[in-house]
Amino acid sequence: MDLQNLKEHHEELLSFMENNGYSSTYIRRFREEINRILAKADSHDWQSYRDVYLDYLKAPHSKDYLRNKRTIIGALEQFDDFDRMPDGRSRHTLFERGSYHLLCSEFRELIDFYRIYEKKRGKKESTIRGEVLNTASFLHQMQQRGAQCLDAITEEDVLSFFLAEDGSLQRSCSYKKNIAAMFKAGLNWKAAQCRKVLSFLPVLRESRKNIQYLTQDEVRLLREAAEKGEVSARNRAILFLLLFTGLRGCDIAGLTFHSIDWETERILVTQQKTSVPLELPLSAVVGNAIYDYLESERPDTGCPRLFLTETHPFSPLSTQGIANIVTKICRIAGVRQNPGDRKGAHIFRHNLASSMLENGVPQPVITQTLGHTAPDSLKPYLRADFVHLKECALSVEQFPLAKEVLSI
Repeated sequence: MDLQNLKEHHEELLSFMENNGYSSTYIRRFREEINRILAKADSHDWQSYRDVYLDYLKAPHSKDYLRNKRTIIGALEQFDDFDRMPDGRSRHTLFERGSYHLLCSEFRELIDFYRIYEKKRGKKESTIRGEVLNTASFLHQMQQRGAQCLDAITEEDVLSFFLAEDGSLQRSCSYKKNIAAMFKAGLNWKAAQCRKVLSFLPVLRESRKNIQYLTQDEVRLLREAAEKGEVSARNRAILFLLLFTGLRGCDIAGLTFHSIDWETERILVTQQKTSVPLELPLSAVVGNAIYDYLESERPDTGCPRLFLTETHPFSPLSTQGIANIVTKICRIAGVRQNPGDRKGAHIFRHNLASSMLENGVPQPVITQTLGHTAPDSLKPYLRADFVHLKECALSVEQFPLAKEVLSI
């Protein structure tokens, strides 16, 4: 591990960050990490920047602290080894998200096999990523309980991952399905070991939560907050996109200038979840909100993405950024502030589907609007269509019940 470049030129990196609007706190963290690396390099057997980070794992630290260290050390690696300055957009993290890098060799080999196997079978990358994250967490806990290979995993180890000491469930059914998918693929690699772990997975009853939706009063309060100027033009445009198009948060974050066809009044996206193209009408209220943002607030950065952060270096908004904006708008409007109230971007999608059902819009039109590809995708919304469910209610007068029963 040659630190000569970092030693001689780290002040250039810090000056670059200062001149490009990085906060003094963030720059200070970089300086502290640089000083630590240069001071301890001779006394530590570091072969790479990964080893620098792994030193932090020897003591207890919070996930946020470690995530921040991975980002900083990863950026230093890019600067030292490749002369790359931070661009405010890409996070050069040392490891992929999750626990994969902490696993023993056989556990990593299982995940590596699964990735190759499922890619050949055509499984979506986002699905593979989710199943890898969940299984890596599972295997990491098995490892912490002393299992260094698949043969060493016991039923007690597996149950401890899903059940708390009091017997309550601490992992969801979907979490278990993701882990099962990994080991089912592993039957084509190490059949006996993977079959044994599959047999240890508990039988969990899949429970579907009731769909939460926005009430008319909540929609009114959200619109009033936006139209009275209590939120920025950017956030108003995002709110109206959520309310009137039902787009997923990830698809709003991914919108570019080319996504808005002003001449034909269309919104054109390729859905991140399904990779299926989607074309939606650009209503006047949504179009005006986007135009106001472009004219009054959006900085001219040369970035093709539509929505940017509001502080330097004006990076493209992430999916989490959209979720944070929704939380902020809900707080300003005073809606969905009780414990358990769902306030993420997806509730607007639920709201649009339920509203269209209530207004008698045919199901194929709703499916097309939401960009669903599976026929069963509307079932949860059908269960939440309370207006039409009430119409199906039968009067008890049609049934031969004794008056005494009714009086109870």
